[in-house]
Amino acid sequence: MNGGHDLVVVGSGAAGLTAAVGAAEAGLSVLVVEKAARLGGTTAVGGGVIWAPNNALMSTPDSPGAARAYLGTGRMSASEIAAFVEDVPRAIALLTRVGVRMRPLPRPDYHPDRPGAAHGRGLDQEPFDPRPWPGLAERIRPPTYFPLLTMSERDDRSAGPEVVKQREAGGVRTMGGALVGRLLVAALDRGVEILAATPVTALGHGTVRLGEETVAAGAVLLASGGFEWNADLRRRHLAAEITPISAPSNTGDALGLARGAALDEMTAVWGVPVITPPGDRYDGMPSGRMGNVEMTLPGSVTVDTTGRRFVNEALNYHDLNRAFAGRTAFLVFDRAYRERYPVAGSPPGAVEPWMVTADTPAELARRVGIDPAGLVATLGRFNAAARRGADPDFGRGANPQDRHLGDPAITPNPCLAPVAQGPFFAVPVHAGALGTAGGLATDLDGRVVDPAGDPIPGLYAAGNCAATLFRDGYPGGGATLASAVVRAYRVVRHLARGVSGAEGGR
Repeated sequence: MNGGHDLVVVGSGAAGLTAAVGAAEAGLSVLVVEKAARLGGTTAVGGGVIWAPNNALMSTPDSPGAARAYLGTGRMSASEIAAFVEDVPRAIALLTRVGVRMRPLPRPDYHPDRPGAAHGRGLDQEPFDPRPWPGLAERIRPPTYFPLLTMSERDDRSAGPEVVKQREAGGVRTMGGALVGRLLVAALDRGVEILAATPVTALGHGTVRLGEETVAAGAVLLASGGFEWNADLRRRHLAAEITPISAPSNTGDALGLARGAALDEMTAVWGVPVITPPGDRYDGMPSGRMGNVEMTLPGSVTVDTTGRRFVNEALNYHDLNRAFAGRTAFLVFDRAYRERYPVAGSPPGAVEPWMVTADTPAELARRVGIDPAGLVATLGRFNAAARRGADPDFGRGANPQDRHLGDPAITPNPCLAPVAQGPFFAVPVHAGALGTAGGLATDLDGRVVDPAGDPIPGLYAAGNCAATLFRDGYPGGGATLASAVVRAYRVVRHLARGVSGAEGGR
């Protein structure tokens, strides 16, 4: 290890690697340190989509004005909105320039009824083959349960099991793993030093403590994960318990390292409902699987212990997760659904030990602790309307965002079918998180600020250890990575201005 660096980056997800590559391009010497044994953090196990309005790769028309109008319905300030809309195309340009390969993803925004909503603002990652770089595949955090398909391939069903098998055999990565792989190649090509299994134990004035060694740092970027795997921090800051499905190394270390820093949005999470088959583990920790698709598909309902539905099950997963609010909930489906769709990775038709089953809805309810009369009444009302393709109670399938993850073979509403063919099944569904979204407060340049709003010299933050740019909003698929890479881009720009002698800040 060299004695000192212009920039030390703590964390090797999209935020950290984007900043590392950009800073190296600007002529800075960069060290990336990752406490886990493998690189990539939660980025490497996620979907890899980046929500990027008005980017140069989009295949549909967009405009800064439309993006500003769309974001203006949330809690972001006018200056925060303007800065994001201006910088996100620039961040995408940086990624493409250094070799990240993306394609437009034809998905609707998560709030299609809001002014300025559009279709196709997400960017999907092209598959990445690590074989030309011996040893690189082994350095990246392995995938979880997602098959090795791109998001586009998942949506249009253009790739079958044989493609997945070929990619598995060759070590090919898709989604977030592909993004990490290409960023690592770009970083290594530009002379970035990268260390795994290297936790940061303390920050000093111009120094970073790595175990027993201290290295000099002109600046430090905290780009590690959130605190979703830290039970104490969850109890202290979150309104309800969650089931995390991110990298288990996300224990909130950055919050303790940045002494004197202000915190912001600490109740926010990147939420998603989760199904947790017993025995599902990742990195040795109990884990789960996103359950929003299962909740959207026709032939199912989600109810609480009263047997009543409490939400439009086809909502975007972030808002869908909010509706749980500490509820005990169950995905209830019938034989036709089980024969047609996978459930939490279980193939169609399989009946798993963790699926409770019964010949009638009333008996199913008694077996899992749901009020039988409530469930029977709910299914009676739901089924009558579902046969017409309607949901008068919650409007499931009424807009493009709902229908996107439905089954296009089911008409007139791809999200609705009766739950009527026995036997019947029930699976618990929990409030979950792709990561926490609150953390260190920063200014528009990514500088960590103290409670008075003054920047702490030489200290930056990006990624899930920093407070989300979107103020607990979730504008579209890929918002998590959008927040990460845009803030990383701003950090690089601010550092580069300092190197060139230009005045920093906006």
